[in-house]
Amino acid sequence: MGNILKSLNKTVHFSLILSVFLFLLLFFTNGGFDFDMIFWSWLFRYFHVLSGIMWIGLLWYFNFVQIPNMANIPDEQKPAIGKVIAPAALFWFRWAALSTVITGLIVAYLNGYLHQAMTLGIDSGGGKNLAIGLGMWLGIIMAFNVWFVIWPNQKRALGIVEADADLKAASAKKAMLFSRTNTLLSLPMLLTMVAAQNLY
Repeated sequence: MGNILKSLNKTVHFSLILSVFLFLLLFFTNGGFDFDMIFWSWLFRYFHVLSGIMWIGLLWYFNFVQIPNMANIPDEQKPAIGKVIAPAALFWFRWAALSTVITGLIVAYLNGYLHQAMTLGIDSGGGKNLAIGLGMWLGIIMAFNVWFVIWPNQKRALGIVEADADLKAASAKKAMLFSRTNTLLSLPMLLTMVAAQNLY
């Protein structure tokens, strides 16, 4: 087991194998599943939750760990963050954001509430559709911020694309403010989505 845990690839592969084993256990002890809309909705909801954990987890890492502690890191060590850790984290961050939105839209479509949610339940009496719709729109706004504000500005701030010192500083500040905006929106987004699943 120690050999598996020394390698991230082996750890992830073992986790996938364990997940498949548990799925098969549930499958056979339940007498099988119908591969119907309920099954596909469950599968895409699973992917949605996985993507969301990666996305919001990294958002909170940036805002609760990396940004507040950058001032405490000696100048000679800061390139390790800017050239290695931040680009790697931003890769998973932006693709997890996109995956979260796409899988969420698929779940809404498969469950038949995509239109009602996107219109905030206006034509269906609000309630659950209003709650999930608010969460979906907050998530879409946050993903837009990731792809069209945070990522382009981080590329300049980290030197991935050419920029002079003033533009780098301005880009770093803008990326931070929009990342902080997403942190602000994250709790209401999660609240409305969980409310839609549990209060209605």
